[in-house]
Amino acid sequence: MRWVFWLLGLFALAVALALALRFNTGYVLLVSPPYRVELSLNMFVFAGMGAIALGYLLLRFVLGAIELPARVREYRARRQRDNVRTALLDALRAFFEGRYGRAEKAAAAVIESGEMPALGAVLAARAAHELRRYDQRDEYLARAGERAPEDVAMRVIAEAELLLEQRHFQEALLALKALPEKHTAGLRLELRAQQLAKNWEPTLPLIDQLTRRGVFDAAQAAQLRRYAQIEILKRRALDRFSLEEYWQKIPAEQKRDPKVAAAAAQCFTALGGGEQACQIIETALEHEWDSELAGWYAECGGAATVRRIERAEKWLKANPRDSVLLLTLGRLCAQQELWGKAQSYLDASVAVEPTWSAHLALADLHEGLGHADAARRHYRESLDLALAQLKQLTGGRRRTPV
Repeated sequence: MRWVFWLLGLFALAVALALALRFNTGYVLLVSPPYRVELSLNMFVFAGMGAIALGYLLLRFVLGAIELPARVREYRARRQRDNVRTALLDALRAFFEGRYGRAEKAAAAVIESGEMPALGAVLAARAAHELRRYDQRDEYLARAGERAPEDVAMRVIAEAELLLEQRHFQEALLALKALPEKHTAGLRLELRAQQLAKNWEPTLPLIDQLTRRGVFDAAQAAQLRRYAQIEILKRRALDRFSLEEYWQKIPAEQKRDPKVAAAAAQCFTALGGGEQACQIIETALEHEWDSELAGWYAECGGAATVRRIERAEKWLKANPRDSVLLLTLGRLCAQQELWGKAQSYLDASVAVEPTWSAHLALADLHEGLGHADAARRHYRESLDLALAQLKQLTGGRRRTPV
């Protein structure tokens, strides 16, 4: 509708101008001796307007001619950027479709164009990695560093991820050192590399940093710390001084974790530190009851057995139907040669929950007392329960004879 109003306006202007010129009888006299030129005012006005328009068009033409090379360059650059974006989109589409050869070829074209060389090189490197062309992959990553040194984070993250997929853990850790700043993605990759390389001590500060950044919730962080602490304790179990030194460094909250406490107790017991193992278990159980941890209380050789029996009987008052605690008390009484109490606790453990370990302890007890029939019966029960548990763990699958 706008063009209709413009057309009506032009018509109205033309009519008004025609009427104005009709009643205009003035003239213009131009004198330049010995010449004299007389023009009507209307002609002079039209001539002036034509001269102005002609001058404007001439000026525009001159300026356009001067700006033409710059405009041509801008057009070519814009066209090249459009071609690069098209090639990059083709490379991304081909990569996510699993056509890695085509993706590598399109990404290589992006590199040669000089536009977004780092992105093209990283994409080409990932495509080459999927094709198992590792030398070509490394060449692309090197080109990314040469063409766009400012995009170091993108290149390093890609290199570390690809090296981890190859299970080159130490090389990945070395590559991550080139990061100018450890952002969240870099910290996650470093944690993964340290875990796969079984470097457990460096994982603890990484877990703390990632937890503060919201990557892990409290439960996930606790589980990761627990596993790392257990592995570290196992490595320190060859030297008691080293084990004690590290145990003192563990925060009190983590010491009370039942899994960590159980691992520490086993390590100290293996090195002859039964008394310290008992203290570790007692401290952890006072904070949080755990049946599995209570089961290790009978294994702390060298500690005072009578004192352990008294402590376990106090726990039994609060946990009267804990089959593992009853088994532990039965084993402790057997160690102290309190045969009647031992059998009573072991029978109670079997009554609450029949387990192969409780039946085995009863079989050993009866064998020591010379009760051969009872010993055989409990050995058989223990074997049946152990086989049933093994079958359940393996999903009931049978091996096909070869």
